[in-house]
Amino acid sequence: MEAAIETFVRDLAGPLLLLLIAAALAVLAWGANRLVDEAVALSLRWHLPKAVVGATVVSLGTTMPEATVSVLAALGGSPGLALGNAVGSIICDTGLILGLGILIHPMPLDRRLVNRQGWLQLAAGVLLVLSSFPFSSPGTVLSHGGRLPQWMGWVFIALLLLYLIKSIQWSRTRNVPADQEREHPAGRGAALTLLRLAAAIALVVGSSWILIPAVKEAALRLNVPEGIIAATLVAFGTSLPELVTVVAASLRGHPELGLGNVIGADILNVLFVAGISAAVTPGGLAAPPHFFRLLFPAMLMVLVIFRIGIFLSGGVIRRPFGVLLLGVYLLATIASYLFR
Repeated sequence: MEAAIETFVRDLAGPLLLLLIAAALAVLAWGANRLVDEAVALSLRWHLPKAVVGATVVSLGTTMPEATVSVLAALGGSPGLALGNAVGSIICDTGLILGLGILIHPMPLDRRLVNRQGWLQLAAGVLLVLSSFPFSSPGTVLSHGGRLPQWMGWVFIALLLLYLIKSIQWSRTRNVPADQEREHPAGRGAALTLLRLAAAIALVVGSSWILIPAVKEAALRLNVPEGIIAATLVAFGTSLPELVTVVAASLRGHPELGLGNVIGADILNVLFVAGISAAVTPGGLAAPPHFFRLLFPAMLMVLVIFRIGIFLSGGVIRRPFGVLLLGVYLLATIASYLFR
């Protein structure tokens, strides 16, 4: 699919390529707004907090690009790329995307809910590092790296199912606030809402798949160096659905939905993206030495900083913390190219 899209955009004339980019951006923005509306409606219909819907249903949809890219990379003989996509997406989601969302709109906290999901977020990152660590020869980790074994991928998938079930069970005791009920009365059935939510997710994911190769092709025609393209567009391309969802949720006054989406996406990048990629790869996913020298430490650092921010925040995560997350993301990105 990806190769076919790249071939298609490569053959387009300049004006048609620009028209395609504009159309993809328009569909992406409209789909993100519909996604937010349907997710809010679903939270009301099921009497779930918006953060829970963001961390489960919405996150499953917006992590589909990461899962698709990673599985195809693993099956295509690039298991290291599959794991790198999962780790890089966690860094991007928590640093760049959440940081932007907080800058747009300070995020209110349901402390019990966010603490529970947030600790699972950090635990998933630690579990990924420990599962990839070569305990049989720890002295070679910085020279030979490690590997996420295939059997651990199946364990991750089992933990994914447990996470989704427990998230819904935990939230059942949390009632939807009365003012939220008045703001968005739940007037239609859950099945129709789910169908509309799935369609909105499909629009966001589908337009993202088209937008990235189209912008990449346009940049190449404008003689932008390929290395810069790889370091910018391709690096966060698969995280674009989370980005537009968080931004749209913040702009539309539902920042807790965006917060839940990022926390859930981080958990799913480990249990879903890395898990299914490892499960379909007989040799597991390779974790080269630079993962342990840089990528894993950067991932754990941004997750720990996020936990500290939750701990120090009162009822709201405020804009200065968004600036800090963005700074950490920029440092991690720069370091990844300076210290390979």
